[in-house]
Amino acid sequence: QVRLVESGGGLVQAGGSLRLSCAASGSILSINAMGWYRQAPGKQRELVATITSGSSTNYADSVKGRFTISRDNAKNTVYLQMNSLKPEDTAVYYCNARITTAQTGGFMRNDYWGQGTQVTVSS
Repeated sequence: QVRLVESGGGLVQAGGSLRLSCAASGSILSINAMGWYRQAPGKQRELVATITSGSSTNYADSVKGRFTISRDNAKNTVYLQMNSLKPEDTAVYYCNARITTAQTGGFMRNDYWGQGTQVTVSS
């Protein structure tokens, strides 16, 4: 029943900015962490940024100082503010949430994924 809905992708010129949003909904007991990943054609999926329930953040070295991850716990929403974008940031960006749900055998923690949103940065 858990669903992640993303928005905010698009096409920008190098040096521009975009703000991605991802809202989680469904039978959620708790959200342990949320994050953003990206995958470029021919590349493996890589972690961009994560944020815990206590708002502790972690960033890939390639985006430190340019991207900011934040969350609104009341809305179960995570954001990624992307500034000073570079062509090498071009990728499909996926929202991820590590969510605990109630199962017949007990609690279960799983990763859930959004549908992905295209970010293209032109030279």
